[in-house]
Amino acid sequence: MLYPADLKYSKTHEWVDVAGGVAIVGISDFAQDALGDVVFVNLPVVGDEVVAGESFGDVESVKAVSDLICPVSGIVCAVYEELDDAPENLNKDPYGAWIIKVKDITGEEELLDAAAYEAFCAEEG
Repeated sequence: MLYPADLKYSKTHEWVDVAGGVAIVGISDFAQDALGDVVFVNLPVVGDEVVAGESFGDVESVKAVSDLICPVSGIVCAVYEELDDAPENLNKDPYGAWIIKVKDITGEEELLDAAAYEAFCAEEG
């Protein structure tokens, strides 16, 4: 499993990269591995308000449908629309295929660093 050190993570297995006041959100390598082959992603739209700890969409895999839980609060300012046609990108490159970008962010203090997240995953594993 990969746990890039420059990212932050939630206990619901989303990663966050904050740069310039914008949070880029995706699912971790651990999450995509647990899901199996992703076949559909239900995305929010630009302008939607998202709240830390609440669902902002879902991912459908060959195994199940899982909610995407937002790791931060704010306003969706971009959506990775390529996932509409190629949801499998979340499996192929979980840290390159982000899901949403969020501006006006709050609530990021609950996020884990890579070492803490790796330990958390080891406990769940």
